[in-house]
Amino acid sequence: MENKNKFPSEIVELPSKGLLYSEDSPLSSGKIEMKYMTAKEEDILTNQNYIERGVVIDKLLQALIVDKEVKYNDLLIGDKNALLVAARVLGYGKDYEFNYGDTKEVIDLSLLKEKEIDDTLLKKGKNEFKFTTPATGVELTFKLLTHGDEANIQREITGLKKVNRDASPDLSTRLKYMITAVDGNGDTKTIREFVDNQFLARDSREFRKYVEKISPDVDLRFYPENGPEEGVTIPIGVTFLWPDAAI
Repeated sequence: MENKNKFPSEIVELPSKGLLYSEDSPLSSGKIEMKYMTAKEEDILTNQNYIERGVVIDKLLQALIVDKEVKYNDLLIGDKNALLVAARVLGYGKDYEFNYGDTKEVIDLSLLKEKEIDDTLLKKGKNEFKFTTPATGVELTFKLLTHGDEANIQREITGLKKVNRDASPDLSTRLKYMITAVDGNGDTKTIREFVDNQFLARDSREFRKYVEKISPDVDLRFYPENGPEEGVTIPIGVTFLWPDAAI
């Protein structure tokens, strides 16, 4: 590959294959070029302002994406996870060491696979899905959340908790951003009232299971000895992107 940018880079394949992005988005190619991490990017990882604001990982990933036409807020969460893993591999290598219980584990991140999903459920160029609630028969139109959605959700949750410290609105708030129509009605007030007052817990559970099933992502599980059969999610903390953080 001709390196006109004068720094080494790699092409990262997105779990979504770009299918859920509009065709005029560079993300629709299903690939993102990322540069290798340098000392300049390590400065981002030690930026106390970014750390306190909880945006250090996002600032790092934005700095590593070569194509500045990419709108970071448009990234699906599963695709963002793929960039996170790629950033770790390009920065510090493929071997990730961590403790699980009393055992030291070493995972080869380059061997992580994408989740297996049914690509026929993805509409090319459109982040839109349908789900009919099994108990009440309500047809929900919904989308998979992006980084921009998650940022808005966190701001709303923070605001709600300032009003009521005992509030725990995380799940319901996320559902309100994910659902785009209820029986064809896309009115925001209708959607919020449905989630708060009509969305039965058993329907909500089945809906969330379906969303998990169809969401493109990286399979971040590993299978420790004597661990659960379904595997354990790899812990991703500060040492994931900065192995020397504990030193």
